Amino acid sequence: MAISVCEVSITQSPLDLPARENNAAAGAIVDFWGVVRGLEDGKEITGIDYEAHAPMAEHQMRSLAESATGKFGLTKVIIHHRIGFVPAAAASIVVRVESPRRSAAFSASQWIMDELKRTVPIWKHPVFKDKTTAGESTDQKLQRSWDSSSART
Repeated sequence: MAISVCEVSITQSPLDLPARENNAAAGAIVDFWGVVRGLEDGKEITGIDYEAHAPMAEHQMRSLAESATGKFGLTKVIIHHRIGFVPAAAASIVVRVESPRRSAAFSASQWIMDELKRTVPIWKHPVFKDKTTAGESTDQKLQRSWDSSSART
């Protein structure tokens, strides 16, 4: 059985991938960079403010990486996600998968992104050019909830 390596991180710094290592078991390496688009729902944005419960998000990302390793026979999985304000045209996520076969590497990369968006507690708040945001932050939602429950007592 191949030794798998899973590396995950949540960071506020711009993203980068480590240099590729010589891995004779990896016949395919797929790097995916998720970049902030300049439009959200047809409106121009300056970027996206990402927030996360970092320990929980990293735990979920690690679980996802380990699941992908077993499901697709990967030899390496790297997932780095940026939080805080990420300007348009900058990367918010980078995923690297290494596999003996290209079909598994491509399939795993897509599966990881689909599952990450579905299961990892990272929320995005687009910042529009007119300085408005889409939706409330978690702190704002909690404050509103607190305010409404306090008003009832």
